[in-house]
Amino acid sequence: MRADQLAINSITTRQASLEEAVRAYAGAGFTQVEVHLPLLKAWLAAGNSVDAARDLLLAHGLRLIGGFEAGLECFSDAGRMQANLDLQVANMRLIDALVGDSGGTLVVGTDGPATPSLEALPVVAARLQELADATEGLNVAIALEFNWGPLVKSIASARRVCELADRERVGILFDPAHYHCTVSKFEDLTPETVDWIAHVHLNDMADKPGELSDCNADRVLPGQGCLDLAALIGRLDEGGYTGSYSIELFNEELWQQPAAEAASRCYQSLLPYCSGA
Repeated sequence: MRADQLAINSITTRQASLEEAVRAYAGAGFTQVEVHLPLLKAWLAAGNSVDAARDLLLAHGLRLIGGFEAGLECFSDAGRMQANLDLQVANMRLIDALVGDSGGTLVVGTDGPATPSLEALPVVAARLQELADATEGLNVAIALEFNWGPLVKSIASARRVCELADRERVGILFDPAHYHCTVSKFEDLTPETVDWIAHVHLNDMADKPGELSDCNADRVLPGQGCLDLAALIGRLDEGGYTGSYSIELFNEELWQQPAAEAASRCYQSLLPYCSGA
């Protein structure tokens, strides 16, 4: 992992506005940001334009690499599924308008049936196909996050869904917190699986067994937990992953700090894992 691959997910910090977040991230040393889309939408709803958002990022030397908002509904009623699809399409168009030629990623989870089963995975794959086909021509990938929802609970099931979807812009979101809390194993990170990874979140986890951990609330800064992040990052690098590594925490301690201080702590925690650091 190189320093120029580092990014921060805006859910990691608390801020009053998009401007405050952007200033904090640039001041900390980040050059890439992944946005929790409601933060961006609130700023746009306040009377700002997409062009102004692009200018704001550019003025601070930041590149938008993508965002997230909601899971992809695959098993709800037809009306809810259509509304959800419309939301995802609109979000991808918004990301596309801000990422330019560099491209970006929409991260989604999924819902599931009343009784999870192997036979339900093709249903998820079909919905991902539908979303990919509805956004053909946009420079935005779709990253399926395993363990965001009751069905796709491991990197193995995420890979199977992506293989069934068989769309160039559909891949896996890898997150160490979800890796720790599921049946996913280090041996699963083969070059063939890494090739499916479209985006990576970074975090460490409190020293608890995975099955007794909260995959969100137990996240801590890299280097403060029990995960061998150096080994995980090394396996991804060796497998050919060249995309961004976006720190994503749901940490109450960080949320109590000013965004600038929290962002600085995040950036500094990542540097020991960078080559040449």
